[in-house]
Amino acid sequence: MNGMVSGMLAVFLSASVAQSAARRMNVLLITTDDMGKTAGCYGDKLAITPNLDRLANEGMLFTSAYVTHASCSSSRSSILTGLYPHQNGQIGLAGARPEYRVKDGISTLPALMKAHGYYTGIIGKLHVLPVEMFPFDYNQSKANLGAEHQRDVRNIAVLAETFLQQAGTKPFFLYVNYFDPHRPYDERANQFKGLPEKPYGPDDVVPFSYLGLDGPVVREEVAAYYNCVNRMDVGLGMLLENLKKAGVYDDTLIIFLGDHGVPFTRAKTTAYEAGEAVPFIVEWPGVGEAGVRNNDFISSVDIMPTILDAVGADCPPVAGQSLRRVVEGKTPAAWRKVLFAEYTSHAAEHFYPRRSVRNKEFKLIHNLDFSRANPIPFIDATRIRPGVTVDPHMQAAYETTEHPPEWELYQLGKDPYETVNLVGNPEYAAELKKLQAMLRDWQKETDDPLLDPAELQRLKKLHGVDQ
Repeated sequence: MNGMVSGMLAVFLSASVAQSAARRMNVLLITTDDMGKTAGCYGDKLAITPNLDRLANEGMLFTSAYVTHASCSSSRSSILTGLYPHQNGQIGLAGARPEYRVKDGISTLPALMKAHGYYTGIIGKLHVLPVEMFPFDYNQSKANLGAEHQRDVRNIAVLAETFLQQAGTKPFFLYVNYFDPHRPYDERANQFKGLPEKPYGPDDVVPFSYLGLDGPVVREEVAAYYNCVNRMDVGLGMLLENLKKAGVYDDTLIIFLGDHGVPFTRAKTTAYEAGEAVPFIVEWPGVGEAGVRNNDFISSVDIMPTILDAVGADCPPVAGQSLRRVVEGKTPAAWRKVLFAEYTSHAAEHFYPRRSVRNKEFKLIHNLDFSRANPIPFIDATRIRPGVTVDPHMQAAYETTEHPPEWELYQLGKDPYETVNLVGNPEYAAELKKLQAMLRDWQKETDDPLLDPAELQRLKKLHGVDQ
């Protein structure tokens, strides 16, 4: 009798565990490579993004979402650790220098999800070191995919289908990373395996307003960028359809963002808005209402605590916080009123540390190594040269880009493209002082090593920069 009861109890407990697992929230985290807020749901009329727009209509679209660093590896390190790059150690591109890596002992999102009983997978770029700290069960990272598949969005959908099959009834965490709209902007960028079906040409587009540059070569690159975005959206539709076919769409938290802004001058590898601000959409089943636009300041360091909150896992101390209350429409009164970000390096030769802070109206940038010229003032064709016209209002901004002063202060409400530096204007002296204090306090709170001038000199020497 006791054996029968014991057996029945075991069956009951087993069934309860299975039911509990079935109810656990799945997680799909999606990034695009070098995508700014160029989507239909953000008001961009050139972007053909019906699938992303539909996701925004079903979830919450954030208008003031920022990454921590406008360069790939450093930004992705924050997504996967909840820490700023100067905290986790990934201060430049993975592999560019031995020191550019996440420090030992830091918790990572895939490791925590795996420990919590989740089947984990990655498709596309990881680009953070060391890879051993990111133990995905199903690994189809960039290194495994090969260059020939980087823009193949159909292949990503196939790989995702395989992942879902292998996950079976286990709760899953899938990290999908689209290569588009990353450079190079070549024939493959404009159309790959028939996608997009009707690619843009240079006569079909206009350059980004913030850029202030125009000309045939600039428009060719802008057209290629949009072709990449439009192809990515087709792939996104395939990916989401796979979730629906597998019957897990309604049980999956979906987070979509760009890893940083567009790969054009005064955006990527800078501390300007076009580099740090990104598209960010959250669809969280059972939490919040559909089709909501949210203006709260959020950061990519919020992703890890949000996901761990959604799945009921403990989160280690991080720089961010869960977005649950925000998505519920109950943003706490103490939610952040300012945003911080940084830039230290991209490739090793691009070492040029900056720190930034912004509130709703103003943005302050601190160029820590202002005594020398910016080593990466332009990106590919988007530069001042014969055949490229410059908006006269942007001329001073490009001079600042090449030779930044120690401090840059912009009134974003009146000057969204950061063209008029207000430092030295007595009318804004109080605002400058206030933001400088906030930036310094943040650096202290997060143990920014570059608060110490000796550390800056050490890193300059390490990078071969003349003193």
